Amino acid sequence: MISTTTPTIEGKEIVEYKGIVFGEVISGVDFIKDIAAGLSNFFGGRSGSYEGELIKAREEALREMESRAMKLGANAVVGVDIDYEILGSANNMLMVTASGTAVVVK
Repeated sequence: MISTTTPTIEGKEIVEYKGIVFGEVISGVDFIKDIAAGLSNFFGGRSGSYEGELIKAREEALREMESRAMKLGANAVVGVDIDYEILGSANNMLMVTASGTAVVVK
């Protein structure tokens, strides 16, 4: 499965549009990761625990989007966009959404 942020795929011809597909992931950040991130914030530096959670959520959202595209009979997704949101009363939930247009290319 080819996924790209561009509206076309170089060297490929889009022969059919299958529709818009989404992949959504809502991930909670546990207490331990919250403490580790707080220490990084206090002392400076990068928060490996939050970065890891973000990477995992993004990869899952992309896989879900591609899976939904395959179910429609697509072999590629073009115009991919990834959005991030913070949710929850304590801002401890991360939502990652991947969207794009499922297409058939040859």
